[in-house]
Amino acid sequence: MSDGEHFLSSGSNNNLPCHRTTKSHVDPQTVEDFRRKLKYFFMSPCQKYRARGRKPWKMMLQILKIAIITFQLVSFGLSNEMMVTFKEGNIITFKHFFLKNYQDRNKDYALYTRHDVHDHILYIINKYLHLEDLTIDNHAFERINDVVTPLSICQELYRHANVLPANETFDIDPHVETECLSIYPFSHYKKDGLEKDMNLTLDFQRLLAVNIHLKVKAINLQTVHHKELPDCYDFAVNIKFDNHAHSGRIKISLSSDVQIKVCKDWNVSGSNLHYQLIVLFDCVVICCCLLSLILCTRSVYKGMHLQSEYTTFASIYYNKRVSWSERIEFINGWYILIIISDTLTITGSVLKICIQSKELTNYDVCSILLGTATMFVWIGVMRYLSFFQKYYILILTLQAALPNVIRFSFCVVMIFLSYCFCGWIVLGPHHENFRSFNMVANCLFSMMNGDEIYSTFTKIRDKNDLVWMFSRMYVYTFVPLFTFMILSLFIALITDTYETIKHYQKHGAPLSELQAFIAECKDSPNSGKYMVHEETSAFWCLCAPCVNCT
Repeated sequence: MSDGEHFLSSGSNNNLPCHRTTKSHVDPQTVEDFRRKLKYFFMSPCQKYRARGRKPWKMMLQILKIAIITFQLVSFGLSNEMMVTFKEGNIITFKHFFLKNYQDRNKDYALYTRHDVHDHILYIINKYLHLEDLTIDNHAFERINDVVTPLSICQELYRHANVLPANETFDIDPHVETECLSIYPFSHYKKDGLEKDMNLTLDFQRLLAVNIHLKVKAINLQTVHHKELPDCYDFAVNIKFDNHAHSGRIKISLSSDVQIKVCKDWNVSGSNLHYQLIVLFDCVVICCCLLSLILCTRSVYKGMHLQSEYTTFASIYYNKRVSWSERIEFINGWYILIIISDTLTITGSVLKICIQSKELTNYDVCSILLGTATMFVWIGVMRYLSFFQKYYILILTLQAALPNVIRFSFCVVMIFLSYCFCGWIVLGPHHENFRSFNMVANCLFSMMNGDEIYSTFTKIRDKNDLVWMFSRMYVYTFVPLFTFMILSLFIALITDTYETIKHYQKHGAPLSELQAFIAECKDSPNSGKYMVHEETSAFWCLCAPCVNCT
């Protein structure tokens, strides 16, 4: 087969930097050298080692990265888990400490009489006033310039409201006003006359909500057992008495915004050595990722440079425009993934060092960076399975099926959204799993996978026959459509692609023009013909009228 048989003229080439060289002026050895250079570029690391004796440093570095980055993530994950456990434990403590008769099993904690509302508010105030004397841990008041931050009681009220249900009349001004009252912990309130001393009155006809704000400080000492420095926590607790519905039922909820700070002064005996070892290990991770980043960036640059050479080669010698699909073959997507992973790891490791040294407390940002980087570095190692077709069949199947899956998923999303909007509007008032659009999407996705079907049937209220019948039609159409039809078609797309890939592995896959051009090189890696200087580009001699070659 001749050199030009794989390349057909596909367009004009009026803007070339030099005149096109005719076939009679081409040195076949030069073309063969360039073909051999392309073949070497697409070899596996082991083949390159046999061809030129170059050790697969990038592959060994990626394997090393898997070990050290995974260890780093596990170490940081334990610290992050202690932080989350401490925050959740304190929120549970605040619920039991400030909410009267609170039980963990109480999903709907609510009050139904005016006396209970007053009693619970006074209970919260009394608990806060004696916080440091009652708690069994290291909780304390927040102090700013030696002044204790007060507890604030804020009422949200209609500007005016006169509601007479007996006469079916009302007069209301919907503008909302806020009235706040501050209570300092060390004020001299008598226990029996606390309500009178505060001068707190509640107008339930106007009342929308009562928000009680208080701040509590604590130190997470459990990290000391793991040879880590403790953090200081500021809990901004908000207890809300919600009366927006005016249904005779006031819901009570407790939430807390947590701010993690660096402690102003600390001293832990014997913690310096462990801290230095952790920082040293993080620095090793940064150095390895930086080296990997440089090597992979260099490989991507070489691929782009070789792509430019090949494009010019095809344009000058074969008068052919190289397609984008062939150009992309020179850009190794696995290297791009590794570059992103290295960038995330370096950034996350620097942030982790700052957290360990108590300069910063961005646990969530650091966990996202390190977690994503670890996921990418594990996936990136699959690049080396691409040289073993039987192990790489998953990636080949996903890569081939992706276009069809995207087109299929676009239609599925449209149908899924139609069910979400319909369920939210119709069933939302009657079913707790359909109260918001996000809850509807979660419920339908669970039903699609076989979950929540029975509970969705049983939780529909039986009082409205029309809604009950509609809910049955809604569920009976959604489950067969998505579970039996759409999911089956989705699986069929993947299965069909899988069978096609297996057929290609047995009988050979169709080659692109680039792959067919490279396939003409029959030199094996052990032939010794690849032992030339890597930067030699003898192909440029093809452009003899414009380039002086020696």
